[in-house]
Amino acid sequence: MFSITVQPRFGDMDILGHINNTVPAAWCELAGTSVLKIFSPDLNISLDTLSLIVAHTDFDFLVEMGIKSAIEIKTWISKIGTSSFTIYHEIWQDSRCCVKSHAVLVCFNFITKKSFPIPEDKRKILEEHFIRIEEV
Repeated sequence: MFSITVQPRFGDMDILGHINNTVPAAWCELAGTSVLKIFSPDLNISLDTLSLIVAHTDFDFLVEMGIKSAIEIKTWISKIGTSSFTIYHEIWQDSRCCVKSHAVLVCFNFITKKSFPIPEDKRKILEEHFIRIEEV
């Protein structure tokens, strides 16, 4: 599992004083940097060094969040396929899971415009962060 903590900003709030529903996507993207480092440890991102695309994201909003308390984003790998894998995030505030999210990433060759199998060395590292999620 990877974990980061962020402090919500005033601008993250909506008119009702809740965290706007667009903000968790940015937080999950930030938390996903730990996974990107598996594929590009120095984050020297270019077409030659990182060949991943986002194929799908979803968010389940469980509990409202505010700006007074820090946010913890916990990140695991919940599925590993041939050429794709799923990042699973939970966003926690005040000891409550507030948001659950999935992002499917695909190993992709930008020149041939085709997916390719996850390299075996990267697959092993992804497996170290695997968690089985019960689908409802």
